[in-house]
Amino acid sequence: MHIHPSILSADYANFARELASISTADAAHVDVMDNHFVPNLTFGLGLVESLLKVTQLPLDIHLMIENPETWAPQYAEAGAASVTFHLEASREPVALARELRALGARAAIAIKPNTPVGEVIELLPEIDMLLIMTVEPGFGGQSLIQSTLEKVAQARSEIRGTGLEIALQVDGGVTEDNIAELAKLGADVFVAGSAVFKNPDRNAQISELRALARAHAS
Repeated sequence: MHIHPSILSADYANFARELASISTADAAHVDVMDNHFVPNLTFGLGLVESLLKVTQLPLDIHLMIENPETWAPQYAEAGAASVTFHLEASREPVALARELRALGARAAIAIKPNTPVGEVIELLPEIDMLLIMTVEPGFGGQSLIQSTLEKVAQARSEIRGTGLEIALQVDGGVTEDNIAELAKLGADVFVAGSAVFKNPDRNAQISELRALARAHAS
């Protein structure tokens, strides 16, 4: 059970300090938005390169951008541990996933709440992680969309069917109130933004979330 706090909820003026406050996390989740694929503009390659200089945490990059074929490999080359691109934005998902792996990063594909799991099944052998968005991408602090829970269960079932070790990540509205249910449905990587950064003791909150997930893992 891996906890990836989203720095979208961190203090942007003090990233080194904020990353130090989540030192027990399994990775830091970095949401890259371009104000085209989603209606928000956040971080870019330059910031990611700077973050890599001030933390030992692996960086889990989530690209909510158009033209991921152009940009995703650059994040892998910079040293990101994992690079996620959206199925809805990609023209050549198989080629891109293979390129990311060749560059030494874990390759992951994300799907938005209205995209059926069936559209990504054939791509599972090409990736290391599948991200099920449990909110509409673009902004932090949203509540989990209950209708996405069925997709989490379906995705885990499809992953089991491949016999491959593919992580199942959920992102959006993950809290101490629903992480147990998400783990029971088959998720094993949890992106949590405000649920972690709102807590004065971030590492204690990470431990609590991880324990809840482990206790209910399917």
